[in-house]
Amino acid sequence: MTRNAIRFWRHGRPVEISDFHPRTTLLDYLRLNQRHFGTKEGCGEGDCGACTVALGRVRDGRVRYEPVNACILLLGQVDGAELVTVEDLAAGGTLHPVQAAMAAHHGSQCGFCTPGIVMSLFALHQEGERPVNRDAINDALAGNLCRCTGYRPIVDAAVAACAEPPVFDGLAEPRSLSPDSQREDLFVGNSTAFFAAPASEDSLADLFAAHPDATLVGGATDVGLWVTKSLSSLDKVIWLGRVAGLKDIATTPDTLVLGAMASHADAFASLAAIDPDLGEIVRRFGSAQVRASGTVGGNIANGSPIGDLAPALMALGATINLRLGKTTRSLPLYAFFIAYRQQDRAPGEYLRRLTVPLLRADQVFRAYKVTKRFDEDISAALGAFTFTLDGRRIAQARIAFGGMAGIPKRATETEAALAGVSLDEPAAWGDAMAALARDYQPLDDHRASAAYRRTVARNLLFKALSETASGETRATRIVGHRDHLQAAE
Repeated sequence: MTRNAIRFWRHGRPVEISDFHPRTTLLDYLRLNQRHFGTKEGCGEGDCGACTVALGRVRDGRVRYEPVNACILLLGQVDGAELVTVEDLAAGGTLHPVQAAMAAHHGSQCGFCTPGIVMSLFALHQEGERPVNRDAINDALAGNLCRCTGYRPIVDAAVAACAEPPVFDGLAEPRSLSPDSQREDLFVGNSTAFFAAPASEDSLADLFAAHPDATLVGGATDVGLWVTKSLSSLDKVIWLGRVAGLKDIATTPDTLVLGAMASHADAFASLAAIDPDLGEIVRRFGSAQVRASGTVGGNIANGSPIGDLAPALMALGATINLRLGKTTRSLPLYAFFIAYRQQDRAPGEYLRRLTVPLLRADQVFRAYKVTKRFDEDISAALGAFTFTLDGRRIAQARIAFGGMAGIPKRATETEAALAGVSLDEPAAWGDAMAALARDYQPLDDHRASAAYRRTVARNLLFKALSETASGETRATRIVGHRDHLQAAE
């Protein structure tokens, strides 16, 4: 059965739209179609947060709200959700606690960024674990830019508001948002221009095989910029957000299995359980809005040389599973990347899931993200290291970097140079550090120079070896000391 219109809920009423261009963004729908101007248009790329709205979907038996960037979210992706904008918060003329606290604490000046900040704090107010501390508030606000007020009064407002329990009960009937009520395929348009959202992998495989020129969309945190910055037409869009099973996350005694459509937010706890460094890498993926929308599979499949997840999972020995028609195949993640924006993926073939080996007792993992600013920034370089130890010697090394080549790439010569090296002889590490220059020939760009990247890569390798040798991080880190994290576990 196929449905020919998207459906979502707003103000407690169902909305059905059967005529829209596949590239239409949620922000354009709100501002140009509905003439609702509370949601602002700022950067148009998901950085400033002025366009933040919340989407409610049923999870674990209740409606959960997450912040998203309306400027890069496609309208069709709202299908099956409750849409909440800043106009929806006040009830009967009474401000929501976040709105009231922002006013009381003078958290707004020019006001342009305020609706987005309110919506980010609304999601935190709804879903944040009590007590909500300032670190959680800062993380929730990492994707919202304010150039006027400064963040102290905004954070003070959040502290005051989140001292109260959630008050927003939702306006949609939870039963209507249940995934069980949305099992039919969605196809809006015709064979030359459409927005489609298959409900099963069989439907997805058939549709993508018939339209291999279609654009697959996960969270649209990258594809959305093709619309807003490159002005791409995107005549054929296949959204994977309704495919049963593609969001599943499962753990076996030896592996973590991630469906390609698992969001970074949903995958965070499972990835952080593998290693604290991996958890910190995921926490610094963009912002709360980006992590709520962006997907594990999307970060891999777009093949970006500066995607953070690929090198980290490559160092862990991850494999991927792909499907073309009725045929599936698996391959090591590092073999998926061929050249810049080129992957080992045939027309009509899509990424289904990733399998990540869990660390063994004789293995040590380290990962470091180097950026110009700490939060919500693209890496100049990211280094990930897994050392398999035989006593105090490295029996095997698996090393991968992002930002050092046209693809996320393993450092095979460096790995070979580390085999058998003693952790107690730092002088012997020099050959491996020199081998990095043979593994990578980075480029100059606006994020970093090639010389800087080469130096950083050597330093990160030395840092990983030093921490592995000493077993502590207080001498090598300014923030995020693993010693403190592990002591708290």
